[in-house]
Amino acid sequence: MLSRQDAQDALNNSEIIFSEQQVQAAVMRMAQEINAAMAELHPLVLSVMGGAVVFTGQLLPRLNFPLDFDYVHVSRYGNNQQGGEMKWKVAPQENVRGRVVLVVDDILDEGETLHAVRQRVMALGATGFYSAIFADKRNGKTKPIWADFVGLEVPDRFVFGYGMDIHGAWRNLPAIHATKGK
Repeated sequence: MLSRQDAQDALNNSEIIFSEQQVQAAVMRMAQEINAAMAELHPLVLSVMGGAVVFTGQLLPRLNFPLDFDYVHVSRYGNNQQGGEMKWKVAPQENVRGRVVLVVDDILDEGETLHAVRQRVMALGATGFYSAIFADKRNGKTKPIWADFVGLEVPDRFVFGYGMDIHGAWRNLPAIHATKGK
């Protein structure tokens, strides 16, 4: 966790790469795409805590079909800027069996977390798997999974805001920021 001053310094040493208006436009577009693709499926929506909480909270009211909701809590980052060991706090439950599942997450970086969620969900008997990722990081790496619905493509920089954090801070920003430099 950052001190208040360190958090302010991190914000001061960043730049906005997507404005609040661009973020909201991306959420609206994604909702339209998901509505068109999933209207007849009555999916179980699984939000990946804690990064996806902001995105999920703004996406769900824009979906115009019946759905059920639950969450998973898994992380490879914690308060770090690089991924590490997969840590499950809340794994997918038996309620995925026989369901089409839509997983909502904040960012697809290396793809390991989303891939692990997909493997667990399918192993528990889900009949289909879709993913909605707000930010897809274009890092040039081969990812084990790609998202079905993507809000914005972000550069290969450390990004935060709109649910994504920098050492635990600034998930509450309405725009997407990136640290200056690479």
